[in-house]
Amino acid sequence: MKKFNFRKVLDGFTASSPGSGSSGGSNSGGGAGSSAPHSGGPAGLLREEIQESLTSEYFQICKTVRHGFPYQPTALAFDPVQKILAIGTRTGAIRILGRPGVDCYCQHESGAAVLQLQFLINEGALVSAGSDDTLHLWNLRQKRPAILHSLKFNRERITYCHLPFQSKWLYVGTERGNTHIVNIESFILSGYVIMWNKAIELSTKTHPGPVVHLSDSPRDEGKLLIGYENGTVVFWDLKSKRAELRLYYDEAIHSIDWHHEGRQFMCSHSDGSLTLWNLKNPSRPFQITIPHGKSQREGRKSESCKPILKVEYKTCRNSEPFIIFSGGLSYDKACRRPSLTIMHGKAITVLEMDHPIVEFLTLCETPYPNEFQEPYAVVVLLEKDLIVVDLTQSNFPIFENPYPMDIHESPVTCTAYFADCPPDLILVLYAIGVKHKKQGYSNKEWPITGGAWNLGTQTYPEIIITGHADGSIKFWDASAITLQMLYKLKTSKVFEKQKIGDGKQTCEIVEEDPYAIQMIYWCPESRIFCVSGVSAYVIIYKFSRHEITTEIVSLEVRLQYDVEDIITPEPETSPPFPDLSSQLPSSRSLSGSTNTVASEGVTKDSIPCLNVKTRPVRMPPGYQAELVIQLVWVDGEPPQQITSLAVSSAYGIVAFGNCNGLAVVDFIQKTVLLSMGTIDLYRSSDLYQRQPRSPRKNKQFIADNFCMRGLSNFYPDLTKRIRTSYRSLTELNDSPVPLELERCKSPTSDNVNGHCTSPTSQSCGSGKRLSSADVSKVNRWGPGRPPFRKAQSAACMEISLPVTTEESRENSYSRSRSSSISSIDKDSKEAITALYFMESFARKNDSTISPCLFVGTSLGMVLIMSLSLPSAEEQRLTEPVMVLPSGTFLSLKGAVLTFSCMDRTGGLMQPPYEVWRDPNNIDENEKSWRRKLVVNCPSLSQETGDHQYTIICSEKQAKVFSLPSQTCLYVHNITETSFILQADVVVMCNSACLACFCANGHIMIMSLPSLRPMLDVNYLPLTDMRIARTFCFTNEGQALYLVSPTEIQRLTYSQEMCDNLQDMLGDLFTPIETPEAQNRGFLKGLFGGSGQTFDREELFGEAAAGKASRSLAQHIPGPGSIEGMKGAAGGVMGELTRARIALDERGQRLGELEEKTAGMMTSAEAFSKHAHELMLKYKDKKWYQF
Repeated sequence: MKKFNFRKVLDGFTASSPGSGSSGGSNSGGGAGSSAPHSGGPAGLLREEIQESLTSEYFQICKTVRHGFPYQPTALAFDPVQKILAIGTRTGAIRILGRPGVDCYCQHESGAAVLQLQFLINEGALVSAGSDDTLHLWNLRQKRPAILHSLKFNRERITYCHLPFQSKWLYVGTERGNTHIVNIESFILSGYVIMWNKAIELSTKTHPGPVVHLSDSPRDEGKLLIGYENGTVVFWDLKSKRAELRLYYDEAIHSIDWHHEGRQFMCSHSDGSLTLWNLKNPSRPFQITIPHGKSQREGRKSESCKPILKVEYKTCRNSEPFIIFSGGLSYDKACRRPSLTIMHGKAITVLEMDHPIVEFLTLCETPYPNEFQEPYAVVVLLEKDLIVVDLTQSNFPIFENPYPMDIHESPVTCTAYFADCPPDLILVLYAIGVKHKKQGYSNKEWPITGGAWNLGTQTYPEIIITGHADGSIKFWDASAITLQMLYKLKTSKVFEKQKIGDGKQTCEIVEEDPYAIQMIYWCPESRIFCVSGVSAYVIIYKFSRHEITTEIVSLEVRLQYDVEDIITPEPETSPPFPDLSSQLPSSRSLSGSTNTVASEGVTKDSIPCLNVKTRPVRMPPGYQAELVIQLVWVDGEPPQQITSLAVSSAYGIVAFGNCNGLAVVDFIQKTVLLSMGTIDLYRSSDLYQRQPRSPRKNKQFIADNFCMRGLSNFYPDLTKRIRTSYRSLTELNDSPVPLELERCKSPTSDNVNGHCTSPTSQSCGSGKRLSSADVSKVNRWGPGRPPFRKAQSAACMEISLPVTTEESRENSYSRSRSSSISSIDKDSKEAITALYFMESFARKNDSTISPCLFVGTSLGMVLIMSLSLPSAEEQRLTEPVMVLPSGTFLSLKGAVLTFSCMDRTGGLMQPPYEVWRDPNNIDENEKSWRRKLVVNCPSLSQETGDHQYTIICSEKQAKVFSLPSQTCLYVHNITETSFILQADVVVMCNSACLACFCANGHIMIMSLPSLRPMLDVNYLPLTDMRIARTFCFTNEGQALYLVSPTEIQRLTYSQEMCDNLQDMLGDLFTPIETPEAQNRGFLKGLFGGSGQTFDREELFGEAAAGKASRSLAQHIPGPGSIEGMKGAAGGVMGELTRARIALDERGQRLGELEEKTAGMMTSAEAFSKHAHELMLKYKDKKWYQF
């Protein structure tokens, strides 16, 4: 444990101790009113020692669990005995699901798509076939499945695999039409091969096509049914090595399934027909049906339908068989959705799906193919969902899915993660959310119940919040590495529904997803919840257990950025701040949107993007809208999207900013406290002594009508660009992106014309009006390229980079985004990128703490605003709240990302908050309006000195300032060649640390306050903007990000959790006895075929079939096998592995030697005994008696 004594600084040194990243005496100010770093005597510095308990041994990065629906699924398999389900994907991933809590993710290193999955039923193993023509054997008897063997086919492409129940020989069909056989135990190819030219008749002149089906006969395991794509079916006798039967049909075959007696089988074809064949009459099918085809006159064939991609033919003991198939709909119904058809007797039920069907499986009671199947459910794998249909009820309801498969119900646009939150929150949210659950599910339990899982040692509550493109918010219980939805909130309900054709009137800037959530702020202690949306709005919610019906209060804020002094309001006509008396709750303008829409051809001004409901709205228990704040159009330009958001429940204030400026709103009195351009915040230490530049009331324009018309001409294209940019954030399907554009992306890329956006780069759009010279520049851009762009980034800034150059392809993520912050460029916008409410010291050398608002900008500037609140709590509803600049400026390199504060003992200080009380409680004892506040203030001793640390992190560096002296104690340059995407101050083992995720993929942890590096791991190269938008850290060493449009990846940077992770994961395999086969009876055993006596080992083994060609397939030992362990034995770990194997072998030999020694001793004792008996027998006999 290293001690840091701040008395070292007392002699004038502003350098940190050797443990810090880089010592700093950098200026703490960068503009007017800035102060130099304090280097004086002991009065301005902390005197106490802080013991930092964190060391590098506390940290390690590892993935924990993946939640959500497998992205781009391709294959499905089910173990009917273990009752676990496996899903393969196009990216080479496999998800294995069992009972809730049993959810395992594994990945093929090659990344090849999974073509097919086959369980070794009740053996704890799985075979996967990939698009790279490789077979893999996975060991599921461990919590993290590993590959035991791999077999790579070199000359043929794999098309179909079949593994008979309780067999160790795998049939593999290929694109050439050949069938190979693989030994599952050794993963070696057998010399037994069924060549396509031997399977078909010699007179056939065409190739039968790839193998599309393989299965052994339920009646006789020595017979193999081979289906070829062109409609040929061969019934192959494995013993005699010849075709016993050949069947031909003039339509291509997609799938085949047996009747359990083994005398009939059914085929599905490309014309939407089903054919039923009998082995006794192979010349033609004895039944042909086109289930969805229109009936024709006698003698005419039914019209063709869409292909039936798969059919399953399952029998029941006490009812008609089930025939279940996908596809086969009529071509004249082009608009019908994908469907699954269930035929049971004469009843035909069509289940329409929301997404295309990838695969389906029928779950049956028995694993034996020669018994009545007794189906009870159908698992349907869709492109974006997984459903299970209950076959035991006549209306075929679906089961309620216990897995979080609906994360992507609407595309995820932002995330928030809270660990160790108040424990009662989960129960409260669940109790509210369960009332709104969908009805109509099957009353039976979820049928996939395999595996075992327990809570483990991690018991603290965790909550994940996801924001979505449709404006919905989902709260998830993420405790103990599980995920279960608690509560869903729809923010769009506060707005009027958009009518078709009203796009121009409502002036929305994002037509497809106008309610999409951009930022989330949640205070778990006070239960205050706040969101900002893409249409430039902020909604504040309060939690209540009671239903209410009330009008929604709304405010409209005019926030703009002025550069040129074109219009200056008169002092007497434009007060410095809005009249507080005109914005009290009794004002009519607060309830709903009362603006009139400007007529066409007139500049749009003071119009919000969405219309708030003006009528009373019923609000159910849960989160209820307290206030809606909307930014409005200004001088014909739409409002910029919000880039920073902070709420203080203790102060009753919400602050938000964008690339135009800052707005501060009192949500208790429903008034706007401040609405100013960023540059205006620097111009005076007292905003009341000058005329503010925004908001401004003068809307009369004399000389700029031509300019406004020019802007209006470009507006349609601008709307299209913004809409296209935001679609990149919410797009569910990843479309291929050229390498140049993909590498040019940054976390604020707008994906339009290859441009990148950066919080500290050149302005994306100017709020000034254009002069005649500017208009000529506009015209040179051409009609399709406006001179301004509305940025879609975290700080609304843009820089254009040549995407075709080699430099941009290689260095787009490592480009320095803010190298100079010595002055504020008046031609560029400075966005508000970070906000933070805290009890702190607003001015240098203040003796008392006061409510403060820290404001961070995209140019690395930090401004501290002082908040003047009523001294008496009773006056909070009536007395005005003042927002005053303190004159304090601090500076860093790059855009500011996060703030935090620590006390003099090194403890992390939490912002003050209000204790939650139900605002709608009708209890008599709760009628008095009295708020309970919790304020964590630093301990102020009698002696003068610093009492607080402030930690500020930007996209380039981190600094620690001591307050109130404003001395920079530590500075650590985190990166020079890249930039930080996400940074948070978190608690780890009861100590604070700074966690950062860098654009180059590095995760870095630094101890506080010394900023000593604890961890720096190249974890994840940033290949997708989705990761940058959704990556977030939280306490207790947890983090998450959206790894695909449908999946959330959780990880930990805690060594303790990495060590305990094995105990927290579920077991995939549990010992279960295989059910016994039914007694076939004497007659069935006598006449039912010879399948019971078939010996595959004798037929396919090396002794009978010989060895396969080495060039045909290559065996590759997996990392989970003994060969793999020996092959990986390199370096120290290899030596340990070899030593372990040698010890095992030595122990085995010693055991064998001990057994031999014991056997020799037993033999010696027996010999001695027999010799003694023989001696006694002949002891008294004479020689002549022998």
